[in-house]
Amino acid sequence: MPNWGGGAKCGACEKTVYHAEEIQCNGRSFHKSCFLCMACRKALDSTTVAAHESEIYCKTCYGRKYGPKGIGFGQGAGCLSTDTGDHLGLNLQQGSPKAARPSTPTNASKFAKKMVDVDKCPRCGKSVYAAEKIMGGGKPWHKSCFRCAICGKSLESTNVTDKDGELYCKVCYAKNFGPKGIGFGGLTQVEKKE
Repeated sequence: MPNWGGGAKCGACEKTVYHAEEIQCNGRSFHKSCFLCMACRKALDSTTVAAHESEIYCKTCYGRKYGPKGIGFGQGAGCLSTDTGDHLGLNLQQGSPKAARPSTPTNASKFAKKMVDVDKCPRCGKSVYAAEKIMGGGKPWHKSCFRCAICGKSLESTNVTDKDGELYCKVCYAKNFGPKGIGFGGLTQVEKKE
């Protein structure tokens, strides 16, 4: 019977996949939102997918489940990995990853987690998003807040110094926190004691 008005069936949810939302892997079609690792549920793309028969995994989970085991086959050079993937639902004795898949979609929770994990600017306390983030003193700052705490001068990576979680230009830092005495900035002559 012909497939009227629809596309192929998704390899994960088995619903119709239309061309605009289709990703193909191993001759099967997937929705973009269903193209997830069957174990850890990470979003996949053409560079991170590893397919085994009708299953798709990220390269890490694929290695845990189907890769070589034993001493010398760890995550990096000369490392021994004892991670069996149990926390991801990878049961190495059973070949069915279907039990590890949650029945509810995780897209909404991923969005909510990203919204909760937004960094706060130490100067104004508001959220700092990636487009406006400048790192200084190990903390994220807004471009407009990335100024000297004393003189208000706009800072760059070449003239910023930090002390106790606050940013200063090098001139203000030297005047306020640098060494004192002859030859160290502000003092030019020695006062005579009477």
